[in-house]
Amino acid sequence: MRAAPGRGDTAPPGGASGDLLSVDALVPAGAYRTGRRETVRGVAGEPLAELSLVPGLFAARTLDAMRRRPGPSASRSPSRLAARLRAAGTAFVSDTLGGLTPRAYAAVVARSTGVPAPVVRAAAQTIADVLADAVDAVAGARPRAVPPPGSRTVPDSTAVVWRRRGRVLGVNASGNHPAVHSLWLQALALGYRVAVRPSRRDPFTPHRLVLALRSAGFADDEVVTLPCDHETAGELVRGSDLAMVFGGDETVRRYAGGGSGTPVLTQGPGRVKILVTGSWEPYLGTIAESVGGLGGVSCLNTTAVLVEQDARGFAGALAERLAALRPRPPEQEDAELPCLPLAEAHTAEDFLRRAAAGCESVSGGSLVHDLGDGSAALRPAVHLLDDPLSGQLGLEMPFPCVWVAPWAAEHGVAPLRGSLVVGIAEGNAGLVDALLDEPSVRNVYGLDRPTWWLPPDMPHDGYLAEFLMRSTALAGI
Repeated sequence: MRAAPGRGDTAPPGGASGDLLSVDALVPAGAYRTGRRETVRGVAGEPLAELSLVPGLFAARTLDAMRRRPGPSASRSPSRLAARLRAAGTAFVSDTLGGLTPRAYAAVVARSTGVPAPVVRAAAQTIADVLADAVDAVAGARPRAVPPPGSRTVPDSTAVVWRRRGRVLGVNASGNHPAVHSLWLQALALGYRVAVRPSRRDPFTPHRLVLALRSAGFADDEVVTLPCDHETAGELVRGSDLAMVFGGDETVRRYAGGGSGTPVLTQGPGRVKILVTGSWEPYLGTIAESVGGLGGVSCLNTTAVLVEQDARGFAGALAERLAALRPRPPEQEDAELPCLPLAEAHTAEDFLRRAAAGCESVSGGSLVHDLGDGSAALRPAVHLLDDPLSGQLGLEMPFPCVWVAPWAAEHGVAPLRGSLVVGIAEGNAGLVDALLDEPSVRNVYGLDRPTWWLPPDMPHDGYLAEFLMRSTALAGI
């Protein structure tokens, strides 16, 4: 294993320093190992890797260089692009990249994030599926008045052209779930260059993903990683033409007002809810999977359930189902629950206890399952509320945590506002229409699928193309 080179030297991505992985920035000149590095630690505090952090000036110059490069020609073959993206997806799930086999990649991400390794592997397949479908997905988002790319070389006297709002998309990623990196990939199918600021919890997923894209033929200046501190992350957003920013409420408030000067698509908490009218027994399995699937760490996991009949009985049955989820070290094959450093787990439990003051805890017992190595798995939590308009319904935790409240017809859809997904049983056409008429509800699913269901061709929070592209009239030319 090679020692890490000095400041500014290039090195094979994923090389090692001592026994630690070296996660370098991936820039237009290749891999860049900086003098300033940060140790990435596992959930038990163990060092896993050294992450190179790029300075702000370097990030700004990289973005400027990417912007100066010409965009792809309008006649670029969609079939060739699709083949490259498919090849990248295959490499991502199958190849040794940056010195990590697929199994080693899943294990190190599980240790660094606490997300169970089986969930990491499922997320990797999601990323591959999105890559394989990206060209078709953006075609589905294209307005009908816009011709397909390459379908004409000379416009008619009047035409509508679909064009990019910029050249460079900056992505400030989170580390709660590896599949967040599936959400920016369609930008490549639309001809954007992309600069990703990895989360320092999970720099491994974007590093592996960019290596896979480059192995499939994408140029080094088409997609880069720029690991950096929080101050430089702000510079990355301001220096991009458009940006995607993942984070909690504070992050969303910081960027949603447009203060950065860059158009920003914020990706915050999902606050996903389910409404069960009539009997809940047929849907108990789907609801439990919606709460506890994917480790309970995704913005698409259900955090609130409103129940028309016997909310207390439902809460008890749901708590019993969720109690079967196994607390294990995250790299183990049978792990089902997320893990945190032990002190952070206790902090999360204390926060939830204060937030749930006055509520009935149905799950009972401690949330913290001490794994004996300085880390802990977080057990599911089920709380019963009296009021479907309680503020707790909007509280999202980084583990399976769900709030149950009674619902009656006179409440309508008001308790469901502000949801990325609302799950509702069939036979509620009037409620579905009301949900579709509510601007703060983004997706509506039946209870035949978990709320985290998201095929590659379905919009997450709208189509990404709605943010990245604009329709332009071209007439008399």
